[in-house]
Amino acid sequence: MAKLIILLVALLLAAITVSKTYATIIVPGPKARRSRFLLANRAVYSTPLPEYDCSKKTAAVCLAPGSPGPTCCDGQCVDTVASADHCGGCNKVCKHGRICCGGRCVDLLSDKDNCGKCFNQCNSKCTYGFCDYAQ
Repeated sequence: MAKLIILLVALLLAAITVSKTYATIIVPGPKARRSRFLLANRAVYSTPLPEYDCSKKTAAVCLAPGSPGPTCCDGQCVDTVASADHCGGCNKVCKHGRICCGGRCVDLLSDKDNCGKCFNQCNSKCTYGFCDYAQ
């Protein structure tokens, strides 16, 4: 019986040693597949967007076709009519829950002149983004 216990302990120690040895071996997995669509259109998707940096050039670069907006704020061209970060002027951030409509920060859920979307006017009142809701 003592020989059997010694044999089992020896086998257990051998198994632990072998498992530690194999646990440190890193087996490379399959290579990640690349999308055929992205490979075929690589030139289209790898071209960087044009930069409209108005700090080094004149502010007229913001008036170029494709520019994000006509106003130069902190060296970047921005749209002060629709940008929530520059609503109505440079660095005028709209509060949480409000968006920029025509250069004003508005709450689309309750603003009578911008109910549910910009420039959607209600006759009497705006509730939850619906004109004359539940009357």
